[in-house]
Amino acid sequence: MKTPLVEIDGDEMTRVMWGMIKEKLLLPYIDLKTKYYDLALEHRDETDDQITIDAAVAIKKYSVGVKCATITPNAARVKEYNLKQQWKSPNGTIRAILDGTIFRKPIMVRNIKPAVRNWKKPIILGRHAYGDVYKNVEYRINGPGRVELVFTPENGEEEVRHTIHEFSKPGVVQSIHNLDASISSFAEACFSYALDQRVDLWFSTKDTISKIYDSNFREIFEQIYEEKYRGKFEDAGITYFYTLIDDAVARIIRSEGGMVWALKNYDGDVMSDMLASAYGSLAMMTSVLVSPHGYFEYESAHGTVQKHYQRYLRGEPTSTNPVALIFAWSGALRKRGELDGTPELVIFADKLEASVIRTIEEGIMTGDLAKLAEPPAKRVVYTEEFIEEVTKRLAEGW
Repeated sequence: MKTPLVEIDGDEMTRVMWGMIKEKLLLPYIDLKTKYYDLALEHRDETDDQITIDAAVAIKKYSVGVKCATITPNAARVKEYNLKQQWKSPNGTIRAILDGTIFRKPIMVRNIKPAVRNWKKPIILGRHAYGDVYKNVEYRINGPGRVELVFTPENGEEEVRHTIHEFSKPGVVQSIHNLDASISSFAEACFSYALDQRVDLWFSTKDTISKIYDSNFREIFEQIYEEKYRGKFEDAGITYFYTLIDDAVARIIRSEGGMVWALKNYDGDVMSDMLASAYGSLAMMTSVLVSPHGYFEYESAHGTVQKHYQRYLRGEPTSTNPVALIFAWSGALRKRGELDGTPELVIFADKLEASVIRTIEEGIMTGDLAKLAEPPAKRVVYTEEFIEEVTKRLAEGW
């Protein structure tokens, strides 16, 4: 390796698997260079979460990071770990600093069939991760009155007021917002990633109903496409396609897959879980944060697997699926190799992924996949056994 990766360690069972993957699948084969940041919950608490900011800044410096799953603490976790406060999501902090978009892509193997049988290729979902209901302001209306949307310009111009509703009875009200700059970054990331993957880009929203808010998304996407990407897409033999969200859902179900599907925040939140379930498992889903500024952060799509970690602490064997974590490493190594011009690193990443897929397709898998396998699994193995099986196949092909 010419340039280090930013390595971001995490929590619970994924942290345990992280160490196994490095020891068995990486260090024997490559000169692994990393800038290490420990985002275990205790360490974030010790540093007042400065370590999360430092990790994101490091990705800006080195361009590529790989991240283990981390705990976003709720009230119960605050008590469990005796935390100073309920720290924010590390993923959200890193995403905001890098100005990135999350893309999730299923890892497909022949013996784990998608629930939608005509899906032959991965559907990659790009979710805008700013604004909408996740930064809303909402209020409970308990009696009659008027709710207004008010904009007060800082330049002293007259206020703009719109009546939302004249309430005669109790109800609720909610306001949402977004920023042109954030939407533009989202669009840039989607066009760039579709080019990188050499697949069509679909974008869908509901601009026939939301004629200002959703139309703004559509207009920004179209403007950026025409100004910067139409020629690149035509040269690559791929297309940009816009349609309404309800039409897109119907088309997606009938399609064979093989596109990036860009969605607003809430739509992406819902549809990413739908795709993960339909393709088989979150443990078989890659996740990469792509910034239009040229930063990439690879991670697993799932959490820290708390229940399995509790079994592990009791000394019980676990059949936790490490595939998404392995693919986080392979994705980061491949991108590092591409950026540094070291094809041998790209080849290693390809061989590592092929060894994982071969292991599963030969019928050796963890318990979560065994429930879905067609034909049935030949061997259901514990986590360490699965990694050992991948190691054997990697050694054969290296």
